[in-house]
Amino acid sequence: MIKLIAIDLDGTLLNNEKQITPRTKLALQRAKEKGVKVVLCTGRPLLGMVHYLDELGLRDEGDFGITYNGGLVQKTNNGEILAQQTLTKHHIEELYQLSQALELPMNFIDLKQVYALPHPENRASLYGTVMKALPMVSVVMEEVPADIAVNKAVFCFDQVILDEAITRIPASLTEKYTIMKSRPFLLELLPQGVDKGQGIASLCKLLNIDASEVMTLGDEENDLAMIEFAGLGIAMGNATDEVKKAAQFVTKTNEEEGVAYAVEEFVLAGKTLENI
Repeated sequence: MIKLIAIDLDGTLLNNEKQITPRTKLALQRAKEKGVKVVLCTGRPLLGMVHYLDELGLRDEGDFGITYNGGLVQKTNNGEILAQQTLTKHHIEELYQLSQALELPMNFIDLKQVYALPHPENRASLYGTVMKALPMVSVVMEEVPADIAVNKAVFCFDQVILDEAITRIPASLTEKYTIMKSRPFLLELLPQGVDKGQGIASLCKLLNIDASEVMTLGDEENDLAMIEFAGLGIAMGNATDEVKKAAQFVTKTNEEEGVAYAVEEFVLAGKTLENI
């Protein structure tokens, strides 16, 4: 029996117009009425998904959100932090050296704002086009507080250039940090061990829910860990091949209301992989 549904936003819950369809909204509301926890799980900060939480009625006492790709587990009604892993200034300095070696722009984010560091010539970050929920400030490293707690760093730039640069990231750093794409042009760098699967595991422990009672839905590389964690990991029809391969079921695309279909079948109708 499914007790918790964790859902990615972009390319999963949202259609290509960044909307939640009425059918999807109804399916999730009915799931919540059945006592199922509906949890949005995203790389965004809480402020970046508040309007979707409001739309779905997911800001009551007992509602939760997983943000920063699993780095933060919060109550959605008041933002109370239940679990958190962060980067230090030392980590940011090390990752900034990497960005300079790769000739890529870098931003980093805490709970209140996005920081933009000086970037190589003609290599301005594209992050401002996707992150509009938090204010952005330009800083030099010397201005960064020594005790800062950073949720993640990002390299956001042209996909072709970014993909080539990724091949040059030293193994010593891929072992030290969680490094993964959340969009074709967006690379996220997080504390080691942080991913959506770990975030869901932390929440499940708090709620006394077993992984076998969890259903997850996603489409991108940063969804892999939660697809693999869940008793029922579902890939969207528009998911990457890697995500589809890891999933136990492939639903319809985000344009075809794949989330609604999966919730209707597996949660509301109670079907299993054997009889769907």
